[in-house]
Amino acid sequence: MDYGKIKETAQGYLPAMTRFLRELIRIPGESCQEEGHIRRIAKEMEDVGFDRVVIDGQGNVLGYMGQGSRIIAFDAHIDTVGIGARSNWNFDPYEGFETDTQIGGRGASDQLGGIVSSVYGARIMKDLGLIPEDVTILVAGTVQEEDCDGLCWQYIHNVDGITPAFVVSTEPTDGGIYRGHRGRMEIRVDVKGVSCHGSAPERGDNAIYKMADILQDVRALNENGLDGEIKGLEKMLTPEYNPEHYEDARFLGRGTVTVSEIFFTSPSRCAVADSCAVSLDRRMTAGETWDSCLKEIEELPACKKYAKDVKVSMYMYDRPAWTGEVYPTECYFPTWINKETAAHVKAVAEAHKALYGEERLGDETAMDKRRRPLIDKWTFSTNGVSIQGRYGIPCVGFGPGAESQAHAPNEITWKQDLVVNAAVYALIPTMYVQQAPDKEDVSQFRAGKTNNNIQ
Repeated sequence: MDYGKIKETAQGYLPAMTRFLRELIRIPGESCQEEGHIRRIAKEMEDVGFDRVVIDGQGNVLGYMGQGSRIIAFDAHIDTVGIGARSNWNFDPYEGFETDTQIGGRGASDQLGGIVSSVYGARIMKDLGLIPEDVTILVAGTVQEEDCDGLCWQYIHNVDGITPAFVVSTEPTDGGIYRGHRGRMEIRVDVKGVSCHGSAPERGDNAIYKMADILQDVRALNENGLDGEIKGLEKMLTPEYNPEHYEDARFLGRGTVTVSEIFFTSPSRCAVADSCAVSLDRRMTAGETWDSCLKEIEELPACKKYAKDVKVSMYMYDRPAWTGEVYPTECYFPTWINKETAAHVKAVAEAHKALYGEERLGDETAMDKRRRPLIDKWTFSTNGVSIQGRYGIPCVGFGPGAESQAHAPNEITWKQDLVVNAAVYALIPTMYVQQAPDKEDVSQFRAGKTNNNIQ
């Protein structure tokens, strides 16, 4: 195997990858508005020689190379978040910028760079004959991830009927190889009150005051230790509270809960509020389930105090895709961890080792976040919540860019990352076949195995 040739070929495609990424950045593509991104990606796939390019009913673009019975997939969500306050940007977020080492613009790291590297990784495979005979390469540009992690892969698995041997998530990994991350769920708390004139508030029952008490308990749940009436979320890191999974929880880190939105109703600004609701972003570590997280909120002292007026529920997602397709799902995103010894994890590690060694690489300006073990985990959530969490399809992360750039103003990525990732992607199928993978469950922890009847 000529590893130098792979690296040389990847480096040679840097101008094309830079052009492609900058063109994608110039096209706004927030969740449910990704058509421009999808059409541009489909054209690039066709231009570089994919055997077949399909846009499915949800609007995901699926590019195929090879004719084998086993599918090795590369996933890149191609929707972005909005730009937020324009005043926080030092440059036009859609025009972006380019230097000798960096590319800036919305989606540069999160995560348009991933589709760029995977499209050209597949091209390198074709150029150098690196697609094993029994393998088909699938590069998936997926939609609606920023709105609803993993919804695209629910559709790909359940409607398109595609079950890969494994999937490489190209979300940004700061030069690392990631084998899992915490799950999450979106919780809503509703509180009822009774309105009255604001001049005599004692005649009513102010829902905002009740919610204020509840929010102090939510804050305590996130911040408290193991002492006191409300046990903090770090309890799941201890054998006492999480005997079966505390070691996995320590690997992933403790769960968190944060108040992300607040709503109210009132007849007027001079009236007592008759309802109040909040959204909670709940990050879940190993051992936590949607049932346990809902119950945890229901049993907060203030929720019990106002029990007859409090409803705790999980959000549903049913927003139409850019194609008009509606695929409803509960806002539950299961936690998952792969075994470090799993064949697909080892394949990525061996490809990286063969090409670039056993330590994370990066531009000098990125290395402050990259002096960590090569094999690690994400802080945030990805489409892996469905790929691995729901369906047990082996998943592993290796993608260009940085977690810290996700959703941030002045978002950048590094050209070197595009090259390194494309080269490693090109070698992964060969390394995977050499691992002689069997049918053994590769999951170290998977919430979807034990929690509710999720589809």
